[in-house]
Amino acid sequence: MRRVVLAGRGELGEWRDAARALAAAGIVPDEIDWREKSAEADLSFQRDAMPPAPAASRKPMTVPPAFIELAETVLCHSDPARFALLYRLLWRLQLDRQLLEVTSDQDVVRARLMAKNVHRDAHKMTAFVRFKEVGAISAGRRKFIAWFEPDHHIIRRTAPFFQRRFTDMDWLIATPKGSAAWDGERLTISDEPCEKPNLTDVTDELWRTYYASIFNPARVKLKAMQAEMPKKYWKNLPEADLIPGLIASAESKVREMAAREATRSLPFHDRLQQAARNLPTEPEAPAGTLEALRAQASVCTRCPLHANATQTVFGEGPRDAAVMFVGEQPGDQEDIAGRPFVGPAGRLFDQVMAEAGIDRSMVYVTNSVKHFKYEPRGKRRIHQKPTMGEVKHCRWWLDLELALVEPKLIVAMGATALAALTDVKGRLQDVRGKAMAIEGGRTLFVTVHPSYLLRIPDERLKAEEMARFRQDMSEIQVLMTSAG
Repeated sequence: MRRVVLAGRGELGEWRDAARALAAAGIVPDEIDWREKSAEADLSFQRDAMPPAPAASRKPMTVPPAFIELAETVLCHSDPARFALLYRLLWRLQLDRQLLEVTSDQDVVRARLMAKNVHRDAHKMTAFVRFKEVGAISAGRRKFIAWFEPDHHIIRRTAPFFQRRFTDMDWLIATPKGSAAWDGERLTISDEPCEKPNLTDVTDELWRTYYASIFNPARVKLKAMQAEMPKKYWKNLPEADLIPGLIASAESKVREMAAREATRSLPFHDRLQQAARNLPTEPEAPAGTLEALRAQASVCTRCPLHANATQTVFGEGPRDAAVMFVGEQPGDQEDIAGRPFVGPAGRLFDQVMAEAGIDRSMVYVTNSVKHFKYEPRGKRRIHQKPTMGEVKHCRWWLDLELALVEPKLIVAMGATALAALTDVKGRLQDVRGKAMAIEGGRTLFVTVHPSYLLRIPDERLKAEEMARFRQDMSEIQVLMTSAG
């Protein structure tokens, strides 16, 4: 049995040199006792462990690049068995070059798990290091010290991250497994263990303020939180002393938030409503005009959707337009602007219309539903499809628009618009691209809503659907010419 003692501080070169010499001498894995240097042990090979000179005819061992990358990471692990594991994989790779792709192999599984633990430890270090300022500013540079307690030998692999991130200050990161220091010119790594410094500074309170402000009591999941912020790190994080209190008060905070949410609207909603109240009073529009209809719709409460929407988004276009385009409902940007089809889908709509030779100012554009239906997620408002009940409530306004504008051609964009105009609940694709005669001597043409095109993930399918939408618009332009 040959004993090999290594420093084991995460350096590939140390293990590689030893493994290369042993492999060249034909020493099989079971004949090697790998050890990590302790306080009383000597570095490198012990005298009785030196392998014999390699045979001149022995073929050097080779490995795929993936093994080198894996070994660099596994060697940072603190498990003393890592050296033997890697040497065993090295030996087996000479017989099976695809060994690392065998996900059920015990050695491969163990090595991958060690690598995962090292990556996780390095990630936690970048997240949970807290610098504290020390000393006076020297030569225009501030000085900081941080303490961290890693599970593995990650100082050497993680220090360059801090060099890139904090290159404008001098710093030292001390750990029980060594340290890293940056002075603006040189990054110094030491394997000597450090003692924890007793330091505090004003940023501790800033960390507490920041953490308290981002803590969401409605989303407290203890297991998930401790998975991302394990308790072993808490003792070195100034904000961690707030966690028990924040968790204990979470339930009451959620009740308070729910009580406030019942009467509190989004900030921009209040600003727009206040601005509308401050506008000078306009003379009442003559009855039977689009302006009068728009004014009536602005205070519509026929369905619950008005409660959360910023405002009614009514149709717009000429009173005598020969063509009316009908969509589903206003989106986020339309809800804020108070105009239909001004968001991403509206811009695509305008672009394709222009390519087909259709002037938007000559057509009437509206929606089946006049209020934005959405689900709040953080600061975003996610579109929700209106129910048929909500569509039927809004049919009142759509019928009045049709009666006033009297278009000869109606274009239904999407299944909701088709159902609102005809009560048809079949597949949109069955009637898409077809001109159909409907009551009142009008023609109905069905196509997709432009927002559908924006949601297609597959680029090939998106290109096909865009080409078809352009073809639909070209056919609509022909129908407009004959209708006019």
